[in-house]
Amino acid sequence: MLNQSAPLDRIFQALADPARRAMVERLARGPASVSDLAKPFDMTLPAVIQHLQVLESSGLVRTEKTGRVRTCRVEPKALRSIEHWVAGRRAQWERRFDRLGQYLAETDGKK
Repeated sequence: MLNQSAPLDRIFQALADPARRAMVERLARGPASVSDLAKPFDMTLPAVIQHLQVLESSGLVRTEKTGRVRTCRVEPKALRSIEHWVAGRRAQWERRFDRLGQYLAETDGKK
């Protein structure tokens, strides 16, 4: 079971940093070069590249180099795995709230 959750753990760990979340949000609008991604941040280009390496190793971002430009793209498959995990948790909690609602309705009727 641990091996199955390892990719998801890497994704959540990568998204734990606000700068990386902002990069993913920007890339969700479309591909961007590393220098374009670096513009809004007050950090060095090597620091941005380190963040991108974390995102790439988690599977959230894919990069490709053409000439001197490295272009980054979001990886939809990784985002779908997060969506699937969240949907599973949501369904579980909704079932629990439904049971709680039924219990409260039953106990309220006994008063």
